[in-house]
Amino acid sequence: MTTTTKHKVLVANRGEIAQRIIQACRKLGLDFVCVFTREDHASGHVSMARELGGEAVRISSYHDANELMAVADHAMATAVHPGYGYFAEDYRFARRVSERTRPMIWIGPSWNVIRTLGDKINTKRLARSLGVPTVPGSDRPVYDELEAEEIADSLFRFQAEQGIDNARVLVKASAGGGGMGIEEVQNLDHFKTVYRRIRNYSKRQFHDEGVLIEQRILTFNHLEVQIAADRHGNVAHFGTRNCTIQSTGRQKRVEIAPGFAPDQVKYSFDAAKVLADITAHSLSIAREVGYDNVGTWEWIVTPAGQPFLMEVNTRIQVENGVSAAIARIKGKPGVDIIREQIRMGLGDPMGFTQDDITFEGIGIEYRIIAEDPANRFTPWVGRIDRFGPPAFSWAELHSQIPRDKPYDIPTEFDPNLALAIIWGKDLEEAKTRGVKYLDDLTLEGQDQAGAPMKSNIAFLREKTRDILVF
Repeated sequence: MTTTTKHKVLVANRGEIAQRIIQACRKLGLDFVCVFTREDHASGHVSMARELGGEAVRISSYHDANELMAVADHAMATAVHPGYGYFAEDYRFARRVSERTRPMIWIGPSWNVIRTLGDKINTKRLARSLGVPTVPGSDRPVYDELEAEEIADSLFRFQAEQGIDNARVLVKASAGGGGMGIEEVQNLDHFKTVYRRIRNYSKRQFHDEGVLIEQRILTFNHLEVQIAADRHGNVAHFGTRNCTIQSTGRQKRVEIAPGFAPDQVKYSFDAAKVLADITAHSLSIAREVGYDNVGTWEWIVTPAGQPFLMEVNTRIQVENGVSAAIARIKGKPGVDIIREQIRMGLGDPMGFTQDDITFEGIGIEYRIIAEDPANRFTPWVGRIDRFGPPAFSWAELHSQIPRDKPYDIPTEFDPNLALAIIWGKDLEEAKTRGVKYLDDLTLEGQDQAGAPMKSNIAFLREKTRDILVF
């Protein structure tokens, strides 16, 4: 008997991730309680919770920590799974869960690990201390204008040495966030003026004159390393992903595992070495901070094959399923990373080593979204009348959309409709299967004026040809 059998999990999220957490709980024989809002009453995670014998409790907001705690206490939950978004990377909420009068287990990295790696400046400094490459630039706030100018000059010279045309430097308010207080500089002559402007802006808005100076990398591939760890000091990885196909707003639309396919695609650099290097670097940071659950190390790789660590996401990610699709534990397919996350989060040892994890084939994950790619990916609002995903042995779908009745897309949330995960023995088979899946998918609806539904399916189909090509 494992430690997991004694617990009841509060699923503190919605939609497809809530459904996957529910399914993982069922595999482990765990009880669970879900939450939903008025706008989400028709979501598939609510009906699934009830059908599988769990509870579904209505709340006013997924953002209300007090409501979530009240539901947990009423249901006598012993653990909280935050999914992604909302409170998933909020170390204060994680600390509250684990240190309150009636403590519960936080199914995620420990709150102090979230705090350590959630600070991008701190992560950059830590990475550099371990010899992990990060985006060139300052790793602390700069307050001196002369020092700032010297850093900018070194970055422009570095880009010239790399043969980068249209060199750019970012000047950022170190205390800012959400894209505020950031400007781009194209030459050193213009730098001093921008630095002063950002410094003054930062002082007015954040009461801190600190400024960060970083290289702006325009052409790159976005890669990720999937890390898993238990509470007993064991750390392993479930490979890499490529998330370069994105919207104009840098939102991921297609994810592929592994991150490169050097045995099937020709690259201008040693792609196998890049994958090995970013994996080793990610593991070194995980071990250094005592990482103790799942997480994703995000990297950018330049056309010259140089990897730079961007950040660490201390949570499960949307695209965990595409990594699971190609992973095997002790030769067996059917890996469920969320199941492993819950099991280890509740105290079980990993139960396998890195040598037990192997990889097979190519996985593609499509994010199917109600949006108009031709109009800057503007969300589409309306009702889905027909949703019929095809059934193939090599495909998996996660979606909160009902199959047996119309569904009004709630405008209060993002318009993500479904995740389709495709597996193929090689890249060509995966791409062929991906196109077939999209072609056979039925997705129809209309807005209030009766105009037909817009989605990104054609965009996904078009981008399939570019998969893993740098």
